[in-house]
Amino acid sequence: MKRVHDMLGAMFRSGMLVLIIILMAMEAQAGKLPKDEVDALHEIAKELGKKDWVFSVDPCSNQSSWETPKLPDRPLYNNTVICNCSFPGDVCHVVILFLKGQDLPGVLPPSLAKLPYLRFIDLTRNYLNGTIPREWASLKLESLCLNANRLSGRIPDYLGNITTLTYLNLETNLFSGPVPPELGKLFNLERLILSANNLTGPLPRALTSLTKLAELRISSNNFTGRIPDIFQSWKQLQKLEIQASGFQGPIPPSISSLNNLIELMLRSCRISGPIPDYLSELPQLRIIDLSFNRFGGTISNLTSIAKMEYLYLTNNSLNGPIPGWIKITDGKSPIDLSYNNFSMDPEQSACRETLNLFKSSFGGKNLQLSGCRDPNPCTKDRYSLAINCGGGKTTIGNIDYEEDYDQGGAAKYVPGTNNWEVSSTGQFWDAKPSSDDYIAHNKSVLRMKDSALYTAARVSPLSLTYYVRCLGNGNYTAKLHFAEIVFRDNSSFYSLGRRLFDVYIQGKRRLKDFDIESAAKGVDKEYIHEFKEVTVSNKTLEIQFYWTSKGTTAVPKRATYGPLISAISVKSEFKPPNDRQKKIFIVVGAVGLVLLLVLMILGAIWWKGCLWDRISREEELRGLDLKTGIFTLRQIKAATNNFDAANKLGEGGFGSVYKGILLDGTTIAVKQLSSRSRQGNREFVNEIGMISGLQHPNVVRLYGCCAEGNQLLLVYEYMENNSLAHALFGTGEVQLMLDWPKRLRICIGIAKGLAFLHDESALKIVHRDIKTANVLLDKDINPKISDFGLARLDEEENTHISTRVAGTIGYMAPEYALWGYLTNKADVYSFGVVALEIVAGKNNMKFRPNENYVCLLDWALVLQQKGNLMELVDTKLGSQFNKEEAMRIIKVALLCTNPSPALRPTMSTVVSMIEGHTAVHEVSGEPSFHGDDMRFKSFRDYDQVILQSSETHSIPLLDSIV
Repeated sequence: MKRVHDMLGAMFRSGMLVLIIILMAMEAQAGKLPKDEVDALHEIAKELGKKDWVFSVDPCSNQSSWETPKLPDRPLYNNTVICNCSFPGDVCHVVILFLKGQDLPGVLPPSLAKLPYLRFIDLTRNYLNGTIPREWASLKLESLCLNANRLSGRIPDYLGNITTLTYLNLETNLFSGPVPPELGKLFNLERLILSANNLTGPLPRALTSLTKLAELRISSNNFTGRIPDIFQSWKQLQKLEIQASGFQGPIPPSISSLNNLIELMLRSCRISGPIPDYLSELPQLRIIDLSFNRFGGTISNLTSIAKMEYLYLTNNSLNGPIPGWIKITDGKSPIDLSYNNFSMDPEQSACRETLNLFKSSFGGKNLQLSGCRDPNPCTKDRYSLAINCGGGKTTIGNIDYEEDYDQGGAAKYVPGTNNWEVSSTGQFWDAKPSSDDYIAHNKSVLRMKDSALYTAARVSPLSLTYYVRCLGNGNYTAKLHFAEIVFRDNSSFYSLGRRLFDVYIQGKRRLKDFDIESAAKGVDKEYIHEFKEVTVSNKTLEIQFYWTSKGTTAVPKRATYGPLISAISVKSEFKPPNDRQKKIFIVVGAVGLVLLLVLMILGAIWWKGCLWDRISREEELRGLDLKTGIFTLRQIKAATNNFDAANKLGEGGFGSVYKGILLDGTTIAVKQLSSRSRQGNREFVNEIGMISGLQHPNVVRLYGCCAEGNQLLLVYEYMENNSLAHALFGTGEVQLMLDWPKRLRICIGIAKGLAFLHDESALKIVHRDIKTANVLLDKDINPKISDFGLARLDEEENTHISTRVAGTIGYMAPEYALWGYLTNKADVYSFGVVALEIVAGKNNMKFRPNENYVCLLDWALVLQQKGNLMELVDTKLGSQFNKEEAMRIIKVALLCTNPSPALRPTMSTVVSMIEGHTAVHEVSGEPSFHGDDMRFKSFRDYDQVILQSSETHSIPLLDSIV
């Protein structure tokens, strides 16, 4: 019997328990259960609320009704008591209790402790409440599964006394409080599943003692702090699931030691920075989900794609070209790169259903269309649309709902035939893939009105987007039709599911943690959420449903979760134009054109007055292909509390900056341009046009703009740590303590941001005013380049741009300051000055050690000639810095500030040199200038000329946070 018991345990731990094998193994056994254990079963039944045990038959009898195999029509049901009858004297003992899916309404029975030989308990999917009894601590359990009940309170610390446990599953309950460190005493534990509870605090370091751990799932909780760096002792770990747990990035380096890891899910963990190289080097890794984080950089380091079964990177800030290994994969592995910032690739391979590139490119374009058939062209505008999501064509009242039968997929973009498309993302974990996964069907008869819309619904395990094209521009009312047709609201485990998801319209979150059942006040009830004044400005409407990894994933069965939408209807709030009237208008317009031209000429002087700025500004804004939103003045006033002085962050040459909070909770910075600001229409429109399509981890993100009346407003992402100038040169509480690693990271980040603007973005941009005041720092001290009001497009067909000089003294390149000769090498020069300031902690123009020196750069050149460049390093760092890295940055800075633009490196080369991938070339100590119209022979002469020039060479930009 021991051999059978060992085999049973092995099968259970591998998830392959087959009841018929157990029954065959027990067939030849006979014996009776002792009276004390029979009495214990009576108590257990009473405490559980179980009423169908037949005590007239011995529980260990071969013909016992106590052993009920799973029924085909009830796959979630199991009612089994298994005995071990190999003890002397024909005595049997209960060793296994399987009571699954029976809606037992009682509590966890303390009487289980009266079954001393019990090894396996599975009470999954019932309606039990209370907490885990202390009496259980005396048992020698090997497996304890309480998944999907109503258990509450803290996870008891006395569970740590059951040191024989190899499997502990408390998923989908109401446990709260911290994870007890006593669980670290479960040194035999192989699987720990705590997802979908209300657990808080950090994970205790005592869990590092679980050296046999092969599976850890802690998603959908309220933990705090960073992802714990405690993985180094879990060498056997194969599955790691941390999604929306409350933990946030970065990815701890100790994950690199998990050489047996097969599945890695770090979705919705607020992780930023590049994807670590070592993830590609984990030898067994087959499934990666890093979706809905803040990863930036390229994915060229994930070279082991050939071995991947699933790769999900949707909704990050990844950029650069899509690597070649994406194109040569066999097409069987789902890959989702949607909602990123990759560059366009004219050689993109033909599309396939397992590769989703929806809105994956810079500017939000769909790279996949370069390999797929294009969607049908818009022959005419439409002003209404209705879709029966997941269902067939139907008519409700006077509205025809189009069919939406496509089955969806793990990484699928479906170009529609009726001017709308669907993007479906995500894999239902722990479930065998099925064609029915992405369409939900009603579990009971629907009696609500218009039930034809709700018998089926489209569902997604991660992200579902409907993208409508060919709409006439204007405001629309969008109605989203919901009904919870999967969960129940009775006293059953079917009622324990919690479905929470977010809804975005036109890129803005409109519903957060939306719960259909709660909104509709029950299941199988329709709920229609109406959104008015939905603006369509480029003939497209985007509605996205996103599962934030909150709620349950195993009720009523595993892999039941994600956003669910039954129908969508959209209708214009304005009267669509009449084709016949349009023809009349054309004729009338042609007749009146001459008169209109005359009136325009006569009124030209008046139009050039006070109204010209406003009209030209609004026309230019409408003409831009903006990748951002247009905010109303009412929204901005509400976010900033009517520009309350308490929300004011600072003031610069272009106006004030205010902190604000939008209705969806997003913190923003609002740049309010003053009426006296010298940033007029040109600079305002230019800044919007430049930055609206830029998305890079080291470039500040523009959320949108507002131009109403005489108000000019820009809405940026909020940067918690102000500007680099404040961090380096501020005083008191304003100044941050920047250690050497932070300074190095800031320097590299600025360089990468400029390299992106110069070489990697769709528009090649020269910033023209790189300085510490225009570099902002987020909460993690990551740098982001801001203030694009003076930026100019780099016209590649021209060798340079001759333009009005605009910038800041001390940062402008000499060829630009004196002759208006502008190339991206002007930004390289400015970066060199900023890099010196970062190393020295001193302002270039305000630092003069004595009358012999003009500025910081002048002093650096003299120190270079003396061979004593290390004197530049900020004394506040003491000896706590890397001398090799510091010398490298100083030398790169001096290369960048070479008076000859031809001798300056590109920013891409600068990044490579600072990171140590490329050697830094030596430069001469005091280079001379060349040219026919030279007014100086050295850097110091040049600077004196700038300082003494009567021409204004500085346009002050915002010196505060944007």
